[in-house]
Amino acid sequence: MTHALMSGRRLSRVTLVAVGVAALAFAGAADADAAAPPTPSGWTQQFVDDFNGAANTGLNTGNWLYDIGTGYPGGAPNWGTGEIETMTSSTSNVYQDGAGNLVIKPIRDGAGRWTSGRVETQRTDFAAPAGGKLRFEARIQQPNVSGAAAAGYWPAFWALGAGARGTGASGWPGIGEIDILEDINGLSSVFATLHCGTSPGGPCNETTGIGSGQRACSGCQTGFHTYAMEQDRSVSPEQIRFYLDGSNYFTVNANQVDATTWNNATHHGFFPILNVAIGGGFPAAFGGGPTSATQSGVPMVVDYVAAYTSGGSTGGGGGGGGGTAGAGSITNANGLCLDNNGASTANGNKVQIWGCNGTVAQQWTFVQAGTTLRVQGKCLDIAGAGTANGTKVQLWDCNSTGAQVWIPQSNGSYWNPQSNRCLDDPNASTAAGTQVQIWDCNGTSAQKWTLHS
Repeated sequence: MTHALMSGRRLSRVTLVAVGVAALAFAGAADADAAAPPTPSGWTQQFVDDFNGAANTGLNTGNWLYDIGTGYPGGAPNWGTGEIETMTSSTSNVYQDGAGNLVIKPIRDGAGRWTSGRVETQRTDFAAPAGGKLRFEARIQQPNVSGAAAAGYWPAFWALGAGARGTGASGWPGIGEIDILEDINGLSSVFATLHCGTSPGGPCNETTGIGSGQRACSGCQTGFHTYAMEQDRSVSPEQIRFYLDGSNYFTVNANQVDATTWNNATHHGFFPILNVAIGGGFPAAFGGGPTSATQSGVPMVVDYVAAYTSGGSTGGGGGGGGGTAGAGSITNANGLCLDNNGASTANGNKVQIWGCNGTVAQQWTFVQAGTTLRVQGKCLDIAGAGTANGTKVQLWDCNSTGAQVWIPQSNGSYWNPQSNRCLDDPNASTAAGTQVQIWDCNGTSAQKWTLHS
């Protein structure tokens, strides 16, 4: 749902097109609640939640975290989309119903203020392995409301790139967003979108993104239907495919944008999100809302959410720099190694270039689906979460913040979305002991790194 976004959202999807017909052997529509389907042949289940908790209980916080308020800490207000509700963790807004479902219910109080729910997985490392596939799937009943009573309703099942976590999604849209289900104003529709590149405009036409437009979703408000996305890195060009009840109705191909934009948006971990927003730019583009006629308390109901992977190599995403699987040295263009000074594990210890020696101080591993570099149990970190050219890079406790996100690029550089800068050897130095820094990404030899696993 381009929710955690930094901008307005889809503002111009108006073409109504019938749903595609290419079948896929996954679960389809049904009228009654059911457990998650068995893992399909050839796939490995990475996550599932059937929401089988007791009635009126909250979610398993080992699996989920609640987004609270009107925006990510440090991020754009109103979740970057103009929506007006306040998200809560109250079981008035988000609860398990005792019948195997998650309920997300927007509510208007007597003063006209809206509350609702938005939850996202604790894990951010769901990724398509190189040469393989990732699938997100959920069985959902959209809010059963239409006409004037539905004005402003905005249910969604979507995913953000791992670089959004802990950064206020400040790297959006470059970090990638995949919208699997959106509908607005009770239109009995589904919209699917990839957000990427830069905003406004850019290669992905932001803030609209590369989208399916409005597709008919008959019965999606009165019954459960299965919504899914597959990111496929086993084909050329790579694809992201969207499914409704097993039918592939929309596909985005990697060659629709440049390679760097695609890699930045897709070659890393993601985390799924479920929410119901009220108001904002997307509903406004289709008549607006909410109004005094909008009905309070109509829920989105979720039977299950699952994530699967298939094929490929281990180690998750990564577009360059020698890959992301395994542990090994990282060399620069001058043949020197990325090195943890003195093999110290103290927070703030200098990360430098040094002659390659095979010690533990030079054994780096990509974790979090290829978005975080770790050595000796700690992470490559931008000092003070700085974003300015020349900010030094150090060792620090791994904390899943934006200061520790490094996404390999096809030209061999490592990009940090929070700062929008790259890991850099100052002036392409050949002097052992030179501390590395961040700098504007420029494709020079000072920013070319190779991981030897």
